[in-house]
Amino acid sequence: MESVIVAIDGPSGTGKSSTSKAVAAKLGLSYLDTGAQYRAITWWMISNGVDVTDADAVANAAGKPVIVSGTDPSRPTITVDGVDASGPIRTEEVTSRVSAVSAVPEVRALITELQRSIARGAEAGIVVEGRDIGTTVLPDADLKVFLTASPEARAARRSGELKGADVRATQEALVKRDAADSSRKTSPLAKADDAVEVDTTELTLDQVIECVVTLVEEHSAEAESRRSATEGAEKRRGGK
Repeated sequence: MESVIVAIDGPSGTGKSSTSKAVAAKLGLSYLDTGAQYRAITWWMISNGVDVTDADAVANAAGKPVIVSGTDPSRPTITVDGVDASGPIRTEEVTSRVSAVSAVPEVRALITELQRSIARGAEAGIVVEGRDIGTTVLPDADLKVFLTASPEARAARRSGELKGADVRATQEALVKRDAADSSRKTSPLAKADDAVEVDTTELTLDQVIECVVTLVEEHSAEAESRRSATEGAEKRRGGK
C-alpha cells in the first residue's frame, strides 16, 4: 500500500481512538491522536497558572509549550517540554477544560500547523483522528471517515473507560462537550461532505476496525487502478 492519509473524525465515545490505532497498526501506518495535543496544551496551561477561561491569556501563552507526539500506533506518546504527559492529560480536570482552550483561534492555528506537519511527514502514510481533520486540518486527505454512535452507547463506553463512572452523568458531559465543539467559531466538529459515515452503535470494536480497514484498502485499490489506467494511456500516446 502506497502512502495514504486517512482522516477519522467524530465525537467522544464513538471508538475513534481504538479504531484509529488498530487500523494504523494493521496497515503499517503511523498514527496521530490530535485530541491528545489539545489536552496537552490544556494541561500545560493549568500547570502554569493560566486562566483557561480567559481567551486572551490562553492566546498569549499558546506558543510557549513544546508539544511532541509519537506516531507509533502500538505505543503513541506525547510530551510537553520534554515531560511525558500521557497520564496527566487524561484527568477530569483537563477533560473539563479542554473545550475552552481548544476553542481559542490562536491555539487551533498552532496545533493545526503541527498536525499538518506530522501528517505530511509520515512517509508510509498515517491515520489521523480528531474532530476537524477532514474539514480543516487535512481537507485533502485521501480517505475521510466520520464515526457516530447514539448518545446512550457513547456514554456507556466512556463510563466503562472511566472505570464505573455514572452513565447518566457521563452522557450529560458528552452532550455538553458536543455542543461546545460543534458551536465553536473556529474549526467546529463537523462531518466533511466527502466523508464516509460509520454508525458504530450496534457494532463491536473489531467490526468497526474491519470496516475502516476495508474502506482504506478499497480506496487504495481504486487509486492504483486509476494510476495504472493513466500510465497505460500515456504509454499508448507515447507510442503513436
